[in-house]
Amino acid sequence: MKHYIDANNQLWAFELDGSQDHLITESMQPLTDAQANAHRAAVAAARAAAHQASLSYAQKRAAEYPPMADYLDGVVKGDQAQIDGYVSACLAVKAKYPKPTA
Repeated sequence: MKHYIDANNQLWAFELDGSQDHLITESMQPLTDAQANAHRAAVAAARAAAHQASLSYAQKRAAEYPPMADYLDGVVKGDQAQIDGYVSACLAVKAKYPKPTA
């Protein structure tokens, strides 16, 4: 594939055989495969960051809390160290994503 980027930072890929060359405009800049891959990675990282920023503190917490089954397993086994570990992990998540003050 031949890779190009346009003025809107949009990545384009065209066949190497020249069958799509009529679609390449003069405003498009050619990119190497490595540059195209770096661009894709940067776009993916920006989307992930925007998604993360759009989540509420509660959604962020829910995604990172350890499974409740770990706590219940510790209770059933009477393993206080496992229970304490679960509580510590939950408190770390709460500290990472504090509840906003009103």
